[in-house]
Amino acid sequence: MRGDFIDNLPKIYGLYTGGFLVFVALMAILEKLGVTADIIGILFVSFTVFIYAGIGWLSRTMQVDAYYVAGRQVPPVFNGMATAADWMSGASFVAMAGGIYMGGHAYLAFVVGWTGGYVLVAALMAPYLRKFGCYTVPDFIGTRYGGNLARFLAVVVLVVASFTYVTAQINATGTIASRALQIPFEVGVWFGLLGILLCSMLGGMRAVTWTQVAQYIVLIIAYLVPVFWMSNKQGFGLIPQFVYGDAVARLGELETLHQVGILKPAEAVAGLKALTVPHAAAGSSWIDSWRFVTLVLCMMAGTASLPHILMRYFTTPSVRAARQSVAWSLFFIFLLYFTAPALATFTKLQVLDPNLATGIIGKAIAEVNALEWIQKWSNVGFVKIIDSNGDGLLQINEFFMRGDIVVLATPEIAGLPYVISGLVAAGGMAAAMSTADGLLLAIANALSHDLFYKIINPQADTRARLIAARILLLGVGAAGAFVASLKLTTILGAVAWAFDFACSGLFFPIVLGIWWKRANTAGAIAGMAGGFIAGTWYLYMVQWGGMTPWIGIDHLRFGIIGMPVSLVAMVVVSLMTPEPDAETQAMVDEIRIPKGETVLASSH
Repeated sequence: MRGDFIDNLPKIYGLYTGGFLVFVALMAILEKLGVTADIIGILFVSFTVFIYAGIGWLSRTMQVDAYYVAGRQVPPVFNGMATAADWMSGASFVAMAGGIYMGGHAYLAFVVGWTGGYVLVAALMAPYLRKFGCYTVPDFIGTRYGGNLARFLAVVVLVVASFTYVTAQINATGTIASRALQIPFEVGVWFGLLGILLCSMLGGMRAVTWTQVAQYIVLIIAYLVPVFWMSNKQGFGLIPQFVYGDAVARLGELETLHQVGILKPAEAVAGLKALTVPHAAAGSSWIDSWRFVTLVLCMMAGTASLPHILMRYFTTPSVRAARQSVAWSLFFIFLLYFTAPALATFTKLQVLDPNLATGIIGKAIAEVNALEWIQKWSNVGFVKIIDSNGDGLLQINEFFMRGDIVVLATPEIAGLPYVISGLVAAGGMAAAMSTADGLLLAIANALSHDLFYKIINPQADTRARLIAARILLLGVGAAGAFVASLKLTTILGAVAWAFDFACSGLFFPIVLGIWWKRANTAGAIAGMAGGFIAGTWYLYMVQWGGMTPWIGIDHLRFGIIGMPVSLVAMVVVSLMTPEPDAETQAMVDEIRIPKGETVLASSH
């Protein structure tokens, strides 16, 4: 039966995609018939969440292998889609284009770093971790280095990094739910959490995998459609990814024009930004280049250290399939990342260009305030207009919005049919939910498998282990929703912190664990503890302790402090203490051969 399911995956997901497109067409017909935008938004979000929950229910399991690693039978193409959905979080879908929209060139460091990180994953990690045969990243650390302390420290780093990341995803689901359902953000985060838990709680990795494939199909359709639509509507051609350079040039002209009329600096509005940063301005000083490169390095190393991504490569049938899966992941991720700058450019043009019907800068503030999309987003606190100079006309520094809503608001800004807004909301929800599923699972699995089963109660039976995993899933999810509701940082800010935590504590212990036989238990403990503590201390001092950042290394880049400390501590302590035993060194040699039997095939 399971073999039939795997063999029929192309047909199953082909029918699913066709059914989803039929649903979109039905929503378009309802809009033509006069059904309100609010109802269409509710139908889009609730229907897709219901479908994901249904997949989660059908994939429920009480088998340890299926719960933790989907039975190790996910084909490379579908694992690539699931990984892409796991990867393209609320940050990628909802916040990244908004960052580029607000901050221009500097934010492309996220795109470069996150994509480049997969090169590190493919070259240094994925095939070898799959050959090792573990269930979780702390499982690899604990088995490779030995001892409960190393495993425990890996669990701590994993939980902190993944929890920080999952709050960003729940933040994104709350943002979408608050707009689509016209409810307060603080209520929206709990609605989002409910959908997330329905997908992952009963079936573990098996449910999350097949749900994420379905979510990838929704999110990529939802991301591409508005960009192609706007590109053609604005006269830039059929393939927006190759022609938006002309739109960037036009933006430069408009920003210069609008900046001339500014009479005073933009006022500070909590959580919102004015459109005063030039869209395509690349920094020319060495500090700008340094900040770009350091952010890229943190995002690359963070990508290669994030447990919920590395877990995905434990689910493939073989080492070769793990390597193929990385290539497919990169392809599916590329489709979105290659499009994000074009989306940001065309959306900003819609707002700034007075020749377009949607342009608002330079118009009467009373006229702008009457626009439906301004009213809707203002009602939930994500848009604000302040007439700073009292002239009644909207200037570029008098319009404030939260960068996180740029993608979600794009269809409304561009005057597209509301069915496209509903589609984008469903896509954003899919992106945030898919990543949150993977993150919650990574946390719960690490706590249940590595802390509860491997350290606290090695005699626990299968039922006790899976019940513990599900209880932990509920608890961690509820804590994440509570923290998200506090709005401590933006979606993109929280994601950057997660990557920095991960690379500060886990990057070198994982890489050296695979590639350096001399790395030992004491070195790994020193590397994880030293890097994680150094990075966390620096974040605290820069963000809350009043310390001036060192040479441009701000709170988004504290991995640049943590990683060198981790590397030096690990190498020095490993060389000062006895080398690992011959069996461990032989195991490391065996891991690096990209074929053959799984090293830990019978140890779980």
